[in-house]
Amino acid sequence: MKKILIVFSIIFNLSSNVYAQEFKLEKIVEGLDEPWSLSFIDDENIIFTEKPGKLYSLNLKNKKIYKIKHDLKFLEYGQGGLLDVLYRDQYVYISYSENRGNWTTSTSVAKGKLNKNSIKFKNIFRAEPPIDSKYHFGSRLVIKDNYIFITAGERGQGMIAQDPTKHPGSVIRINLDGSIPKDNPSFKDKSKKDWLPEIFQIGVRNPQGIALSPFDNKVYLSNHGAKGGDWFGAANYGENYGWKILGWGGTNYSGTKIGPKWKKGFTKPIKYWVPSIAVSAILIYKGSEFKEWNGDVLITSLKDKSLRKIKFKGNELIDEEIIFKDEIGRIRDIKMQKETGEIYLLTDDGSLWRMYK
Repeated sequence: MKKILIVFSIIFNLSSNVYAQEFKLEKIVEGLDEPWSLSFIDDENIIFTEKPGKLYSLNLKNKKIYKIKHDLKFLEYGQGGLLDVLYRDQYVYISYSENRGNWTTSTSVAKGKLNKNSIKFKNIFRAEPPIDSKYHFGSRLVIKDNYIFITAGERGQGMIAQDPTKHPGSVIRINLDGSIPKDNPSFKDKSKKDWLPEIFQIGVRNPQGIALSPFDNKVYLSNHGAKGGDWFGAANYGENYGWKILGWGGTNYSGTKIGPKWKKGFTKPIKYWVPSIAVSAILIYKGSEFKEWNGDVLITSLKDKSLRKIKFKGNELIDEEIIFKDEIGRIRDIKMQKETGEIYLLTDDGSLWRMYK
């Protein structure tokens, strides 16, 4: 077993915070090395990534951790490494910064069948071109029907997000086997015939959250702005979120202006954050443990160290509440155990938490 495990519970009565409700947080494991993502294999077992390059399974009942061997050619470089992981029907999908040689990398996605404690992966997507940059891989994954959606960050290259002949700065939609859907925008819209065939939407910066709503069957994103301008919004077929024509209310880190918050012709987010909260993974909740949250999106934050809840309808924001803040550190990922509705949170300090009543 890899790590020393500590389990304890904290009961939060958050009368001093924005969201006043009693719930519990249980630390399941600590001492992980930059964990980035988790996915449920079944009711008792999860698979998770560590950004430096290791892949593990964890039994939530006996707290045992097992290393999973893999053959991915990754490069841990800045924000890159092993990133999102998604388990579905005996197969594991994983996003990672693929080593393309001479310090160039790409946001790549591979698929492999889980065979006890090893996986042989095969790429199903590579963001082209490879770029020498340690920033903005995006890399979140979600499956809708027979499609997998992939967020490809713009790698710090700004206006590349407006160039649909390149993948960085876009939302990708491919089939689960890596083939290209014949109803993607480049095939169906004459004005988008020059788009790369995998591209579903352009104009994003660094989307580190993606989720499928079990209520309207739509895909939603969270995206890092620059100095201000984080947002939450829908993934819309053939549309453009505007980076770096738009600044979404933020500025460059130097303080110089980027562009307007929004203008006609571009996709408008449901919610902006100015200043930034460093928005990370998201979950549109449907479960029994917190049934009063059904239909709301749970938003995790890195810099702000908060878990937030947004109520929305269509593209309209109804309200936002902070569930807790400054309690468990920078929150990297969020998932729900479907049978119980309990919530699991991964933090940058190397801990996995269970949230329940």
